Amino acid sequence: MIREDHGLATILQYENVAWFEDGAVRILDRRIYPREIRSVICRNYGEVAQAIRDMVTQSAGPYTAAGMGMVLAAYQMRYSEKVRTWEELQVAAEVLSTARPTTQNRMRQVTAGCLAVAKTALDAGEDVSKAIFDHTIASLNRRYSIMERVGKNLADHFEDDSVIMTQCYGETIVGMMLRACRARGVNPKFIVPETRPYLQGARLTASVISEMGFETTVITDNMAAWAMEQIGVNLFTSAADTITIDGYVVNKVGTLQLAILAECYGIPYYVTGMPDLDMRVQDIRIEQRNPEEVLSVFGQRHTLPDVGAWYPAFDITPPKLITGVVTDQGILSPDQLASYSPLQKSFY
Repeated sequence: MIREDHGLATILQYENVAWFEDGAVRILDRRIYPREIRSVICRNYGEVAQAIRDMVTQSAGPYTAAGMGMVLAAYQMRYSEKVRTWEELQVAAEVLSTARPTTQNRMRQVTAGCLAVAKTALDAGEDVSKAIFDHTIASLNRRYSIMERVGKNLADHFEDDSVIMTQCYGETIVGMMLRACRARGVNPKFIVPETRPYLQGARLTASVISEMGFETTVITDNMAAWAMEQIGVNLFTSAADTITIDGYVVNKVGTLQLAILAECYGIPYYVTGMPDLDMRVQDIRIEQRNPEEVLSVFGQRHTLPDVGAWYPAFDITPPKLITGVVTDQGILSPDQLASYSPLQKSFY
């Protein structure tokens, strides 16, 4: 198998997303990268779920972590009877799938695929953990391959003098659009809002762009309008945690305000990813995270003790603000998403 992470930045290499080895799952701690390069070691699937919940990994990282968590669950049950192993794997699938509420539909697809290969391996008397590991790597490779097509479709809109504004950290699509640009000899410039409170834009997106050789400028989240006014932005793009079939985009909180600003300045907004065919806007549940995360940076509180906070992790951008949804099959308008038909049975 040819790995699809070739030529990508460090954080996008498979082993640096989430990896099962020596009876544990190793997850690169994105909360502190690149200031520190350190991994969280999970000894059971519950710890993997907790790492996902605690934002050790985010964006598409939890999909890989969930798969590796299922590997770990199977490994820990390697000496158990088939019935007991199967029961525990189903419990593990539920725990991992529900680690964060907004992406449960996609996470359930990940764990359902793991359960399917586990059942086959159990019935055949084969190594279940190896079967799930191989399946997870194949799924990861397939996802990267699909996102490469998305990246190429997005890069079709870039030119040498293009200024692109991003939002948060779009995981694979960031690397794939850059790889497409590099292959074509196109060198756009990037404006990257920092993305409070975890600074994913400044720490993750900007790191990937810089490491892959493109000009990157980080701004604070409240500079976006003035950057559009003074620097000039040709295109705004973000990935999405969910793209509903009726054209709404759920992504890191702050995406909505950037989409509103983009419309105000006549800047096209392209969302990357495949629509979730079973999701409509009324099905969305916005994750409410611990307000303490807003009141501190890297563990250092910056308010008086009695100050409160509010932290919705995502917001919802309506179809009227979206120029197009960039998929592996081309660019669709929000009202065309019902016509999307996946080329493969499962993206995950």
